[in-house]
Amino acid sequence: MAKQPASPEARSVRLLKVGEQVRHFLSDLLTRQEVHDEVLTSHSVSVTEVRMSPDLRHATAYIKPLLGANEEAVLKALRTHTAYFQKEVAQRLRLKYAAKIKFLADESFDVAGHIDRLLADPKVQRDLTTGD
Repeated sequence: MAKQPASPEARSVRLLKVGEQVRHFLSDLLTRQEVHDEVLTSHSVSVTEVRMSPDLRHATAYIKPLLGANEEAVLKALRTHTAYFQKEVAQRLRLKYAAKIKFLADESFDVAGHIDRLLADPKVQRDLTTGD
């Protein structure tokens, strides 16, 4: 009997669940300092989000070092140890295929700060308050 294709909603829920599991495993590896790298052990790194491709073969992990310090050095260290992270995540997830992990800096905090600064601008505040 042929398997019915999953609905788009079910696929997206599965992508979110798997992405959250990958994020949790990566965070756990970084918190326990299981990667023997001087840069990674000297920095607190947050994995803010992991986005999975629809076929679950690629994962994009968005990271942010504590206070944004030495972001490029942390990214370089993570990319150097990508094979280790992929192996550990594959062993823990037990999916059909091991996901290829790509590490990127999370820019969402910078964007949120920029929006806050724009909203705090006196000209914008004047426009927001005069309408009442």
